[in-house]
Amino acid sequence: MSCSHKLFTKNYMFYLVLTCLVIGSLSLLPENAFSQTGAEGTSPRVTGITAGRARALAGAVVGLISIVVGWRARVSNNANKRTQAIIALSLGAVAIVLSLIHLSVSAGAVFGSGSGKAGAIVGLVLALIGSALGGLALRPQRG
Repeated sequence: MSCSHKLFTKNYMFYLVLTCLVIGSLSLLPENAFSQTGAEGTSPRVTGITAGRARALAGAVVGLISIVVGWRARVSNNANKRTQAIIALSLGAVAIVLSLIHLSVSAGAVFGSGSGKAGAIVGLVLALIGSALGGLALRPQRG
């Protein structure tokens, strides 16, 4: 087992397991997950976490994890800085794909309809920031 592989499995297994759990939980959500409607079943606006909002939040969580890992890679000067940066880039790419897929699925929806369009945009921004931090950490240091 190589040195970088040991560092990868020891330090960042938590982030990878958390990401897999977030992405895997999307298939378990029913269509009207946690929606809060009135007593008659109707409401003038959609409140609560709908299935669309939960899917958008998954991309945002993965993007937030990529920011945390990318920031740690950016400020650290230890031996596993490159591994951290690659993980941040990978998680950022996954979050970008999740957000773009969700935005393409909810293309005709309006904001506030419970589709999660705003959450997907936030997830996309978080993923781009995490990817940028990972890319900055991979750059060679000026001496």
